Amino acid sequence: MTLTSPTKIDRDPLAQAISKAQENLLRLQHADGYWVGELFVDSTLCSDYVLFMHWADEIDPVLQEKCVAHIRRRQIADGGWNIYEGGPSEVNATVKGYFALKLAGHAPTQPWMQEARACVLRLGGIPQMNTYSKLYLALLGQFPWKYLPTVPVEMIFMPEWFFFSIYKMSSWSRAMLIPLAILNHHKPSRALSADKQLHELYPVGSEQDFLGLSRKGRRLSWPNFFLACDAVLKLLHKLPWKPGRQTALASAEAWMTERMGEGSDGLGAIFPAMLNSLIALKTLGYKNDHPLYAKAQRDFEGLFVDDPRDFRIQPCLSPVWDTAINLIALRESGVPAASEPIQNAARWLAAKEVRICGDWFAMNRHREPSGWAFEFNNVYYPDTDDTMMVLMALRLTGADGDADAKQRFERALRWLLSFQCKDGGWAAFDKDVTQRWLEDVPFADHNAILDPTCSDLTGRVLELLGYIGFDRKSDVVDRAITFIRDTQEDDGSWYGRWGVNYIYGTWQVLCGLRAIGEDMRQPWIVRARDWLESCQNEDGGWGETCASYDNPNLKGKGTSTASQTAWALMGLIAATDPSGHAALDTRAIRRGIAFLLERQSSDGSWPEPEVTGTGFPRVFYLRYDMYRHNWPLLALATYRAYRSGGGHEPSFYHA
Repeated sequence: MTLTSPTKIDRDPLAQAISKAQENLLRLQHADGYWVGELFVDSTLCSDYVLFMHWADEIDPVLQEKCVAHIRRRQIADGGWNIYEGGPSEVNATVKGYFALKLAGHAPTQPWMQEARACVLRLGGIPQMNTYSKLYLALLGQFPWKYLPTVPVEMIFMPEWFFFSIYKMSSWSRAMLIPLAILNHHKPSRALSADKQLHELYPVGSEQDFLGLSRKGRRLSWPNFFLACDAVLKLLHKLPWKPGRQTALASAEAWMTERMGEGSDGLGAIFPAMLNSLIALKTLGYKNDHPLYAKAQRDFEGLFVDDPRDFRIQPCLSPVWDTAINLIALRESGVPAASEPIQNAARWLAAKEVRICGDWFAMNRHREPSGWAFEFNNVYYPDTDDTMMVLMALRLTGADGDADAKQRFERALRWLLSFQCKDGGWAAFDKDVTQRWLEDVPFADHNAILDPTCSDLTGRVLELLGYIGFDRKSDVVDRAITFIRDTQEDDGSWYGRWGVNYIYGTWQVLCGLRAIGEDMRQPWIVRARDWLESCQNEDGGWGETCASYDNPNLKGKGTSTASQTAWALMGLIAATDPSGHAALDTRAIRRGIAFLLERQSSDGSWPEPEVTGTGFPRVFYLRYDMYRHNWPLLALATYRAYRSGGGHEPSFYHA
């Protein structure tokens, strides 16, 4: 497919880079029309799977060795394992890595095992792990169940209107916790031989100490209240008579299995919930040849990347997200809407619209289901972020007079707008799942029990609404901008919940404000632009480490990456004075464009080993492989369009 005339490309490095990037993306498109890039994560997924094989007593020696090789490759210089590239050793990842190697037969006397053990102890040992990691140890008899927070299966009975119910928690927590509640009742531990146990990972004398959560701070506080509740639940668990327990277990099983059936590639289509559900099914007596268990196993194995150089496990799959972004990048860079690759992608996306009421309906009684999920099939969990991105893609692919496309767009837009929360912002999966006291529940130490409203998502909604000509004076827009202003940091930046970090958040907000028609010369917006410019590295690029989630002093600081440079550039372009094209001719923008042009690989992509995607801040991060292919292309295309006096491609749909 010829995208630009060769003569023009030869004379213009920008056009040449854009053309190479377009050709690269088109090569990566699947025959069915979608794209899906790999999601690279830390070593804990392979470690967890080794633990599962030993718990289930179903050890595949070849698969175990592949997992072990991956774990060994990811061990860092101080003996531990980290949770993002270049990060420090982290206690949960390090204990799991050590345990997986020991279960696989690596002797504690081996040098790498001694180094790992020393690292674990420096980090405080097993007592410093989070609840979910300790539970996996408890399954193998290496942590006492009595010190784990109770996950009461009776919570399945709590009505949606009650102050606490499973629908007051984030969708990912809900999907993880229902299987864990079943396990909490049965406590299905497996005994290990003495040579496989982990006594050496407890600081001297601590293994016999109290290992539960301790009261802290004021006596009358939410954390202490929940610890008292947990103590009561533990006492009740010892009673022989547990009214309603069997009914609760049956309800939890039904809830879980319903969401593992057709239309879903596993429970929540995400690794932790899928693994927990496999353990729960086995605990409930499901045999390997049971149709549901067999499907769950196939779904789980769909996360495997059997690379002969390095076996890996992905946390989930990202075809909808990747396809939407790639479609936007190709269209904004000049690939015609009527071209076969664009139309194939648009048809594939349109077919993935979710048309049932999933878990979201508990907190949002919008009667007309729509939306898109992140994965191939995940009908119970469409999310607002994917829906925003898909709509921004489909607005560029429809044709005037296409009644079906217009109807789909309007239906999805109504669904998306129904998720605006009380504070004016948008969260990812649910509406108003923001009760902060839930963060003090003992089993909430994974830092993700809520689904908070986010500046980055709210900025993206504004961007979409601006492109389709939505009423700037509407209450929806007014409340969203109020939320944006209320969440701005003192230095002008915005926090990024779903990408690393303040660069991501600030870029997305600035694009939203420009699209919706805000005056970009307002002091509060200029402050955001100045902050972005101040973060530019000496090489002309931008980068930000995941450590900025732990230490805000590191915001906007890190090795330059292609994706973060692209985000910063698009933010700065959005923040330029729209009254004159000369505003694009700034040193920061010129150097950022040069950074991308100089570092493009011969195949049209960009190198990017760094992690720039966020799963759960401070807990779990992702490297989206597709980000090094699509975001730089979109940034270059945006720069070219604005420089030529144009802007973003027009929408087929107008509000």
